[in-house]
Amino acid sequence: MAEIINMPRLSDTMEEGTVSSWLKKVGDQINEGDILAEIETDKATMEFESFYSGELLYIGVEAGKTVPVDSMLAIIGHKDEDITAYVDKHDSKPKKNNTNSHDKKFEEEKIEEKDTTLEEKNQNNFEVVKMPRLSDTMEEGTVSSWLKKVGDKVKEGDIIAEIETDKATMEFESFYNGTLIHIGIEEGKSALIDEVLAIIGDENVDVEKALNSIGQKDKIEENEIKNEIPQQENISSKNSNDLNVVSNINESKIKSANSQSDRIFVSPLAKKMASEKGILLNDLVGTGDGGRIIKRDIENYTPPQQPNDKLKKESSIQIQNSQIRKTIAKRLSDSKFSAPHYYLNVEYNVDNLISFREQYNSQTETKISYNDLIIKATALSLNVHPAVNSQWSENETIQHKHVNIGVAVAVEDGLVVPVLKFADNLNLNEIGLKVKDFASRAQEKKLLQNEIEGSTFTISNLGMFGIESFTSIINQPNSAILSVGSIIQKPVVKKDKIVISNTMKLTLACDHRTIDGASGSKFLQTLKDLVENPIKILL
Repeated sequence: MAEIINMPRLSDTMEEGTVSSWLKKVGDQINEGDILAEIETDKATMEFESFYSGELLYIGVEAGKTVPVDSMLAIIGHKDEDITAYVDKHDSKPKKNNTNSHDKKFEEEKIEEKDTTLEEKNQNNFEVVKMPRLSDTMEEGTVSSWLKKVGDKVKEGDIIAEIETDKATMEFESFYNGTLIHIGIEEGKSALIDEVLAIIGDENVDVEKALNSIGQKDKIEENEIKNEIPQQENISSKNSNDLNVVSNINESKIKSANSQSDRIFVSPLAKKMASEKGILLNDLVGTGDGGRIIKRDIENYTPPQQPNDKLKKESSIQIQNSQIRKTIAKRLSDSKFSAPHYYLNVEYNVDNLISFREQYNSQTETKISYNDLIIKATALSLNVHPAVNSQWSENETIQHKHVNIGVAVAVEDGLVVPVLKFADNLNLNEIGLKVKDFASRAQEKKLLQNEIEGSTFTISNLGMFGIESFTSIINQPNSAILSVGSIIQKPVVKKDKIVISNTMKLTLACDHRTIDGASGSKFLQTLKDLVENPIKILL
């Protein structure tokens, strides 16, 4: 199915972007993580990468052209896919130059109005920083940490916060000079795109007036009240959204509606806050219009003291899901329910692997792990069996010529998968250093966007935790994932004799749409040969 690529919002003030240059042309094969174009924003020229794989079927904005945020930039899909409907819809939109005199007059009035608004805004002596869209799939962001606090001086280019998106944790820099006078989203809290992140301005600015001037203070709840109050018999649909009419609605009627339907009237913001704090709405008394529960009711709520209150608090806790956790949940659910998984279990003798590692580490300053050896052996095996190094799409199966191995790393919030690009061409020392670096920066949330994208195969190793064997969910768009268990000493039969040997269990999870049982089995046979005869890894 075709994927529509829209002009992204790459800064909090960006309203339109200019395509400086296209680095790909129609007909080119695109991999996730490839740089598609260079886009000039109101702040800088930035590289824009693809979050999808497929063929570049259509370019909607020529180099040098400027379009508003969310305009169609390009279409990526399967070769020969019919995209006529998308293109026709895009081409049917009115162009700026094709305007009559009435439209031109209207545009001039809009420009004049915009200039006046900007002039008034500048007189306020502050700048509003909003939650930016840092990827084309981002809908909300979480503030991981603030690197500046209220009262600090901020210069253009200073890193003021770290923001966790659905892809990674990224540093967010200021585009303004001034004093940080207000923080709108606390550390650990999430907010939708374009919500107020902070205010930077003159240190003498009245913050409350500033918030009122940009419509933040109680505006959200007022809008929610207007939109959710039920229709009254004496109010026509024509004027039901009129604030004056809403203000005249009889409070008793709303209470009556509550009693008749047993519905609790609560603003979405208050409902979200109550859920996060574990507060039951039935325990609250609303102070908003008509008894509606609003934000301040949540903030001012004090739970009733009861004899067993302490026991209740100890019985459970509510932990807000991080962006990483929510993304993991969505992607793994999508993978499990869309890809028909099956599992191949093997057990290898690793006596030679242990001896090889000991000898190798005694000769070099860089120490390698068993995981590094498995990564290298896997990369070489994938070269022999490209069917396993593949990706499913609706009309075709893509077999990758390059081997990019994702290495699952456990972090506090869940799991990240940094990618060893061209792992088959890396030596053991390079693999060892890169994996250590990735693991360290993953814990600090310092991985870059391009370091967690573009994998063609994934390895998950829980052997260091003493897990003997396990199965994993495929990390799409990969077709397979290898689960690596711990090394176990056990009696085995060798040459008709029972001896103590070291063994390791591995499980290959395969997508049956791209990998049949025979292909997966042959891959594991090649891997077995390299693991049990590790000298071949160096040949």
